Amino acid sequence: MPDEPQGPDPPPQPPRRPARPEYKVYRSRPALVDRIRPPRPGATPLDRLRRRRAERPGVPTVAPTGVIGAWILLSVVVFFVSAETAPSVSTRAENALSSGGSLATGSNVLIIGSDQRPKRWHVQQSAKSGPSRADSILLLHVGLGSVHRLSILRDSSAQIPGHGVGRINSSFELGGAALTIKTVEGFLGHGLKINHVMLVSFTNFPKLIDAMGGIYVTLDNCVDSNSFDGQQVKLSKGEHHLAGRAALEFSRVRENRCNPREDDRTRAARQQKVLSAMRSRIISPLNWPSSFVRLPFIAWQAPRALRSDMGGPGLATLFTDLLTGGGGKTQVLGFTGVNPDGSLQISDADKAKAVRQLEG
Repeated sequence: MPDEPQGPDPPPQPPRRPARPEYKVYRSRPALVDRIRPPRPGATPLDRLRRRRAERPGVPTVAPTGVIGAWILLSVVVFFVSAETAPSVSTRAENALSSGGSLATGSNVLIIGSDQRPKRWHVQQSAKSGPSRADSILLLHVGLGSVHRLSILRDSSAQIPGHGVGRINSSFELGGAALTIKTVEGFLGHGLKINHVMLVSFTNFPKLIDAMGGIYVTLDNCVDSNSFDGQQVKLSKGEHHLAGRAALEFSRVRENRCNPREDDRTRAARQQKVLSAMRSRIISPLNWPSSFVRLPFIAWQAPRALRSDMGGPGLATLFTDLLTGGGGKTQVLGFTGVNPDGSLQISDADKAKAVRQLEG
């Protein structure tokens, strides 16, 4: 018997999913504190979950204040290590200082800028170099968070103990810091005593400015100097960003072809401009982010830019006073006449007034 005809094949069926296993769904209960503490207005469940994770024990969290505190502490440690390992002044200079006077209550600090150069520089310049000399002389009265400054022109005529009358800056090349201390005390007179001394190194000072990221100075007139020590400064009127070496050379310009009438008083004003720019670079709110990042590097270079009789605590106190109370104007001891040798005559009345303003 013939086979009966078959019908069409049934359509293919999609594969069956395996049966979902039966299980219970457990939902975590909020912590006891979360159940008691009312939720913050507008907080979503995700916000509450993140808060619980942040408060989970065993998960370390670092607050921004902790990072800031650690960075500042590192800078303080770096500063004290640098201060204690940096070279100090000679024993003769320390013995020449007058005792008494606290940086907290009132003390006179003599700052001598010396253009002492590396030995290889002397070799290159042969007999022209000669001994190092004081390029700038600045006196500070520091106390109770205030700072008064007196700049003494380097060509001022003074009695140099054991050497007769000469320019006051020659005392440094004749007898170092010790003789300069005694010369300045005798020059100003009126009971003034020097309690501390700092020798600013023209070799390391630019490194401190570079650690700050340079400085900004604004010039009312152009500066076009003659060549000195193989350097020449050319700056136009307006604002300039100066790196360490450029800032140093700018502060040392004596003859400006843009204004031939300038003298050592103008030079002292330029030095004050550099110091003010350094202070502003650190304390200005606009510079705080950059200064904070650079703080350990500044802390390392600051003590090495100078030599002093003071250790870490003394330098820390001095720098703090300079930053918090050192924004005043520098008094420049003017001259009343010029001697035949080119040295400057300073009247006793002007000296007495300068001492009163310095220590007043």
